[in-house]
Amino acid sequence: MHTNEIIEEIHKYREEYARSFNYDLNAMFEDLRKKQIASGRKFVKLPIRRRSDKSMQTK
Repeated sequence: MHTNEIIEEIHKYREEYARSFNYDLNAMFEDLRKKQIASGRKFVKLPIRRRSDKSMQTK
C-alpha cells in the first residue's frame, strides 16, 4: 500500500495533540474552543436542521 507523507504527518500531529490531553475529548474540545475565541475571527453558527418524519421513513 502506498503511503502519503502528508497524511502520515497529519496523523502524527493529531496523535501528539490527543496524547497531550490524555485522549480526553472534553479537554481537547475546550482547548480548541479557547483557541477559536482567542483567534478573534468571526465564526458562523448554523442552526440545527431537524429531519421531518417523512424523511426518516424507509421506502
